[in-house]
Amino acid sequence: MLAQLHAMSAYPATPVVRPPYGDTVAIKQYLDLGVQNLLIPMVDSAEQATEIVRAVRYPDGAGGGVRGVGSALARSARWNRVEGYLGRANETISLTVQIESAAAVADVERILAVDGVDAVFVGPADLAASMGFLGQQNHPKVVEAVLHTIAAARAAGKPAGVNAFVAADADRYIEAGASFIAVGADVAILARQTEALVERFRGAGSGSAAAPAPRASY
Repeated sequence: MLAQLHAMSAYPATPVVRPPYGDTVAIKQYLDLGVQNLLIPMVDSAEQATEIVRAVRYPDGAGGGVRGVGSALARSARWNRVEGYLGRANETISLTVQIESAAAVADVERILAVDGVDAVFVGPADLAASMGFLGQQNHPKVVEAVLHTIAAARAAGKPAGVNAFVAADADRYIEAGASFIAVGADVAILARQTEALVERFRGAGSGSAAAPAPRASY
């Protein structure tokens, strides 16, 4: 992760880092490493979102945060070269939580109301599964839940994003007011493009003798 942050630091693109879970210890380590934009999966309630915000923030004497004060030794503060980093750290960090379950959709207004949650990102695949529609991201009830989340975010004045690898879905959610859309993934793009190449050069047939099929090895 540090190597990727180093590589991206020379360019205008902004990295967003997704921990495997909203674990307080891991979040502290990511922040000290210099991560500024966190995407936390599977946030199901306002209470869970509140605990994640506490992991992102430094203590303030009123129970507001639990982030360890190690900025003098951390890349995040450039080893104490960022003037006033401790008092300004919150300004440098964004927190996006993922809405990926029926429980999260039911509590999305409260999640959005948590001070420190900057945006939400909907994962329709996991959301569909939690609603009993495994593999049916386009089920009307799933679409309705996504649209409800986008509308709630707009009402709260916070950005909402969504995974939408099908162009029609992306268009629908953009029209509904989504601020950002994940329209592809590297492995999916690679798979679809290689499939297209195979179809183009082998699927229709060219009239020439077929190449011998390779033997399977075990």
